[in-house]
Amino acid sequence: MKALVLCGGAGTRLRPITHTSAKQLVPVANKPVLFYGLEAIAAAGVIETGVIVGDTAPEIRRAVGDGSRFGLKVTYLRQNAPLGLAHAVQIARDFLGDDDFVMYLGDNFIVGGITGVVDDFRRERPDARILLTRVADPTAFGVAELDQTGRVVGLEEKPEVPRSDLALVGVYLFTPVVHEAVRAVVPSRRGELEITDALQWLLDQGRDVRATTISGYWKDTGNVTDMLEVNRTVLETLEPRVEGSVDPASEIIGRVRIEDGAKVFGSRIVGPAVVGAGTMIAGSYVGPFTSIAEDCRIEDSEIEYSIVLRGASVVGMRRIEVSLIGHHVEVTPAPRTPAVHRLVLGDHSKVQIP
Repeated sequence: MKALVLCGGAGTRLRPITHTSAKQLVPVANKPVLFYGLEAIAAAGVIETGVIVGDTAPEIRRAVGDGSRFGLKVTYLRQNAPLGLAHAVQIARDFLGDDDFVMYLGDNFIVGGITGVVDDFRRERPDARILLTRVADPTAFGVAELDQTGRVVGLEEKPEVPRSDLALVGVYLFTPVVHEAVRAVVPSRRGELEITDALQWLLDQGRDVRATTISGYWKDTGNVTDMLEVNRTVLETLEPRVEGSVDPASEIIGRVRIEDGAKVFGSRIVGPAVVGAGTMIAGSYVGPFTSIAEDCRIEDSEIEYSIVLRGASVVGMRRIEVSLIGHHVEVTPAPRTPAVHRLVLGDHSKVQIP
């Protein structure tokens, strides 16, 4: 069995971060979200892994390398434009050959991994297996319709009127019959070759498409809100560890990990939180569900429920919450301006100034 990991999207919902960084490499608890998926694939016993890359290919290659650090053997496959998940399967045809494979979206996060569903697929070998979860807004996802016995009877991508609240999670398992399906589909109204249309084609041909509804945690980390939520979830499982230096004037409360080379002076850190190697925190408060990457500087500031990326500095800020701060960003107070009003008022005006 092989794996196909998709890392070719532009990440428009995470801009401006993704103007200069691949969305799959935004860190969750100081580890790129893509790495959680690669680790899950390796844990499921899959080694041969194709990684679909686009404009951010150099960055993905630098981060993942040959895959050996994850126990994988990685082959990179170029997708010149984001033309859909079925298109990604098409361009991976030679790599996949006639092997079964698991397709994993590189910006998705699933607590508990995929070992169980991969084992079930290997044992039962339906033509395809999809993972589903219930969502509040099905119009933003591919949606599956099941009959009373739990059989898949229909699929639709981002429907205006959803037939259920069961959204497709970004993990799919296929036998080689899917290659015929992806050749048969035509571009959708979005101009993409949809994997939901390929799955529907399999159903129309009488093929065996099965579904597993997961009750565990899943997130598509395509926007800032979901990224912060995943960060919170991972930090809740954090094992506390202090490898950096903390002076006697500082207070560390709860599950806090301070990595080697980090320095904390006169500060209060309330976990769960993680402080990266080489980071300096002085005279500050770091609140729960905050990840601060390596080589950052937090001074005379308060920050909570946020992600701070490598090399950023936050100095003299009274309070920052629910924020994603990019690489090498500098956050400081604005210069103090005189408390003065300049007015040009017409006749008979009435003005109230607090």
